[in-house]
Amino acid sequence: MKICFLLQRRFAFVGHKIAKILQTKYGVNEFCGYVYTQTSFDFLQRQTDIVYTSLILDEAIHEQYRDEPLDLNYLAWLEKEYGLPNLWPYLTIDRVVMYNQLVREYPYHTPPYTHEEMMRILQVKAKTIINFLETEQPDILVITVVGGIGSMLLYQIAKKKGIKILLITLTRLGDGYTITNDYKKFSYAEQCFDNLMALGIDSPQRSQARHYLTATRDRHTNYLHYSLDDANKNYRLRPLKWLAPAALWRSLAWFAKLCYRYAVGRQRSYCDHTPLGYLIDRLKRKTRTTIGFNRWYDPADFKENFAFFPLHYEPEIATLLFAPFWSDQLNLVRQIAKSLPLSYKLYVKEHPAMIGYRTHAYYRELKNIPNVKLIAHNVNSFEIIKYAKLVAVISGTVGWEAAVMRKPVITFGDVFYNKLSTVVKCDTIEQLPLIVKRQLEQFNYSEAELENFIGAIMEESADAGMMEIWEKGLDSKTEEVRRLTLLADLLANKMNLQPILQ
Repeated sequence: MKICFLLQRRFAFVGHKIAKILQTKYGVNEFCGYVYTQTSFDFLQRQTDIVYTSLILDEAIHEQYRDEPLDLNYLAWLEKEYGLPNLWPYLTIDRVVMYNQLVREYPYHTPPYTHEEMMRILQVKAKTIINFLETEQPDILVITVVGGIGSMLLYQIAKKKGIKILLITLTRLGDGYTITNDYKKFSYAEQCFDNLMALGIDSPQRSQARHYLTATRDRHTNYLHYSLDDANKNYRLRPLKWLAPAALWRSLAWFAKLCYRYAVGRQRSYCDHTPLGYLIDRLKRKTRTTIGFNRWYDPADFKENFAFFPLHYEPEIATLLFAPFWSDQLNLVRQIAKSLPLSYKLYVKEHPAMIGYRTHAYYRELKNIPNVKLIAHNVNSFEIIKYAKLVAVISGTVGWEAAVMRKPVITFGDVFYNKLSTVVKCDTIEQLPLIVKRQLEQFNYSEAELENFIGAIMEESADAGMMEIWEKGLDSKTEEVRRLTLLADLLANKMNLQPILQ
């Protein structure tokens, strides 16, 4: 068996450790990888634990577009073979190519490439990935996120070629991670859930599911290992901390390092910040944050009838991948607002991680919608959900929290909890007023369905807590190995592997 890993950024180090566990515990000896960032690539080249049969670097492939002649016949063939139904989804998912994000900071959204350059980038990456898969012939593709041209091509081409896909994704149930073969849903958990419902039996994990529901409803817990709401309570003071001598010195040292790397071109990629852009964007954000946004906020009146729409973090896969036609959130808010009963308000709340990024003009536009109230970002979302008559989301976690809180939910994107009967996905905007009406007047909640759905997810997941490993690391080496072994065991189960005899 050969396994191909998508080793993306910081996951490259985690993915490599999982590969080592699969090698040691299950005897898998052949690995190849598609790698993002030069740092990760250099690490994988230097390490001696695993001999990868081939490693290709996304940034190196990307740079080849400059010398790549545009071949419209090849692109026509590619569109016929791998179109979705055309090739634009491969480009629009890439926030660097389409918006110059990472290089610049939201709300900057000017593409750095012409249409012809975008076609050449797609062409050269498609050629390389097709050749890579046909040469390596992996049995399995292990992937964590589909978030750029390279990863989208790798996923779709592997799928078309019959290569088994195992995508590691967060369950949003505590520290749980599950495996799916389709990024739009939790495929294995759904199969388990369908079997339970068809046979009319309870999940073996149903008691644990009840405990999760009770804890969430009583304590308003968050699936993150830290609370963004708490982190942003004193958000206006954060930019001032930048002026403290130690913080200012660290910032100047980082900026000098960025300028040096940019000037000499060492370890520089198309995703890296430009020094001037970095400076301009951060000064703008710190200025907006220091001024604050309190003048735009409305008081919440939980005695009135209202629906709730949380603004999503952007640009991110929540919109770019799961709902590519709903990324204009201002327009979506307008459509939701006029689809509600006339007496209803629409409460809109900022994503805590976006504080300082959106401009004051953005909030002014929101406030120009007659029945919209902008709620302060540090008001607990669970409190809003508790009193809302309806919750609408694109694909975010608030929709899941609302389903847990027994509320009717409308989604606009592909997300795992669309499987629930209490959740309705809106595919066309003309349907929205009728969907709203049905969700308000004909809502039928089933606790048994929700418990079995959560139980099925728990059966098909492992408490790996990988987000914590990525973001802050673990003090205990033993605990990190334990968590990653749980994840490796889950992957091995989907590969039908058995532990080798020691």
